[in-house]
Amino acid sequence: MSTTKSLLIVYHSHTGGTLQMVEALRDGAQSASDVQVQLLHASKAGPADVLHADGYVFATPENLAAISGLMKDFFDRSYYGALEQINGRPYAALVCAGSDGSNAARQMARIATGWRLKAVAEPLIVCTHAQTPEAIAAPKQIALDDLAQCHALGAAMASGLAMGIF
Repeated sequence: MSTTKSLLIVYHSHTGGTLQMVEALRDGAQSASDVQVQLLHASKAGPADVLHADGYVFATPENLAAISGLMKDFFDRSYYGALEQINGRPYAALVCAGSDGSNAARQMARIATGWRLKAVAEPLIVCTHAQTPEAIAAPKQIALDDLAQCHALGAAMASGLAMGIF
């Protein structure tokens, strides 16, 4: 029986901002400890992946004051298949937003509450300040200090899993 813990990172990214955030988080998680880290696009992740993991990071852009459609689809496809089987497992959330991000973070927190997951960090929300249709649709470049926060969160998640804190 393996004692190696696993961290599942499920994300969606349309303009590249969320992808940069999860890549930094993944790098932090991989550098911190001997935790198996799996990075899956929301369209590829499902209930079997959720059941297999010991902890989670959910990452989404905020679209129209909500989680992205593909993240919603992931939760819709996975929710009942994992319900009552992952109680108490740790999670964190990342949101790449144009101006706010709090509603997307709140939506993920409500879903995680239904799964009875335990939040181990405040949602990490990165605001790109994209406000025009052109800026919203444009590829994003996340600032280095924001990426450093993502990296640190990944390291903390992996370390907590490895040490049995979570």
